[in-house]
Amino acid sequence: MSSLFIPSGAPTVWRFPPLHWVLAALGLAAAIATFYSGLRFMVVSWEQVEEYSYGYFIPVITAFLIWQRSDRLREMELHGAWSGLVLVAVALLMGVVGEFSAVRLFSQYGFVVAVFGLSVCCIGWRGTRVIAVPLAFLFFMIPLPQFLLRELSQSLQLLSSEIGVALIRAFGISVFLEGNVIDLGSFKLQVVDACSGLRYLFPLMVLGLLAAYFFQAPWWKRALIVISTVPLTIAINSLRIGLIGVTVEYWGPAMAEGLLHDFEGWFMFMICLVLLVGEMALLARIGRRGQSLRAVFGLEYPDPVPQGTAVHTRRFSAPLAAGAVLLAAAGATLLLSPAREQVKPERTPFSLFPMQFDGWTGRPDHIERDILAWLAVDDHVIANYSRGDEPWVNFYSAYYATQSGGQSAHSPRTCMPGGGWVITQLSTTTVPLPPAAGVTSLPVNRAVIQKGEQRQLVYYWFNQRGRTLTNELAVKWYILQDGITRSRSDGALIRLVTPIGRGEDIAQAERRLTGFTATLLPRLRQHIPD
Repeated sequence: MSSLFIPSGAPTVWRFPPLHWVLAALGLAAAIATFYSGLRFMVVSWEQVEEYSYGYFIPVITAFLIWQRSDRLREMELHGAWSGLVLVAVALLMGVVGEFSAVRLFSQYGFVVAVFGLSVCCIGWRGTRVIAVPLAFLFFMIPLPQFLLRELSQSLQLLSSEIGVALIRAFGISVFLEGNVIDLGSFKLQVVDACSGLRYLFPLMVLGLLAAYFFQAPWWKRALIVISTVPLTIAINSLRIGLIGVTVEYWGPAMAEGLLHDFEGWFMFMICLVLLVGEMALLARIGRRGQSLRAVFGLEYPDPVPQGTAVHTRRFSAPLAAGAVLLAAAGATLLLSPAREQVKPERTPFSLFPMQFDGWTGRPDHIERDILAWLAVDDHVIANYSRGDEPWVNFYSAYYATQSGGQSAHSPRTCMPGGGWVITQLSTTTVPLPPAAGVTSLPVNRAVIQKGEQRQLVYYWFNQRGRTLTNELAVKWYILQDGITRSRSDGALIRLVTPIGRGEDIAQAERRLTGFTATLLPRLRQHIPD
């Protein structure tokens, strides 16, 4: 129905009635309330994890990109679709899984799915396709699972260290690389998380996606811009590490610390941006119709409504009202219901773990504070045990009272290379045990690692609420399952290491670890609840 008389043949635009805007605002507020616990955890990650500090800008970018396409939406006679309620229902299911399992990732992704569902309820699939890319940007505000972040960080640290050391050697400087530790002789540089490159990679990928979105070029050029952010980040971060090593060699350790170190990081990020713009300028000139970057890249703003335009009011959207009411009911239920707390069983702290048993005598070891903070353990023990003239056995266990918030046992498979160790053998095996151990056999991950001429035998496994697991993905699955069915996600990693002496038969090292495992297991039960 037209809101005023305009002669036929005049241009036409469509607008929403005021009630429509109220329902849309109610639906969005209800979605925030429904997924509040997951969204709050997400914002905390933005505040505390520098790799995700760009997250505050994503909703603003999404709102801007939707506004930018508002003129296209004005020209379309759009109707809400009832099928949008299917997306809302899927989002609510994800939210329920997130609440019952306390795995916040489900609630965070559920919120974005709910926003897509509300969009379909409001403007249908036709209108949602117009703003699909802006809405999809919301996925980039969600932090990666902690275990995946650690895997990426560790891999980038090692790769950047190797390339950085090659650059240092190109300057004729003698340097030794051991894992992610660069030894310059007079000073050691440790390539930690802050130097892994993730603080460049994530925001640069977002900027690359934005650049590709505004870049008016064939799809392969847009894809190349996004993909190139990964090697670009690795190259620039490696250059930074190499330059730090060179400057430390000539001007001292102060070049790797404090404000100067942080400034180097910002400077290198700006170089990344300059190179990204240069890449787009080069791609713009490639092809039959080579053009300047200005001709193919630019921010477009919605056209104003011309005078004499016929303004029509869209019909009331019943699907939007249903979606808003559904989310409001779910949000009210979650907010008014008592919080579902994770069960944290009683246990004896590792500080009381015995240092002497069955002829083994232990000597406590320690882990650096920054590494402990990175691992986010709730309790741990690390000690070197010896018996008579036998070589030592290093025992380490990390306990987590809850693993649903992103903290979880860190697999030794990813951290051993960081110490300069090369994994020469890795397999899953079953270790037979005597009756005194309480079990007849134990599945473990068995690794042989080597650094120079040193070799070590490693056993590790995950004790997860009465289950002995060797597969990291199985650990994640049971965290989800037990979080829902048992309100528990506690668990621990157990790792045993012993040296393989020169000329020693590896079978002897196997018997040593097996014997220690048999005496260890009965004593672990009071510290790691079943």
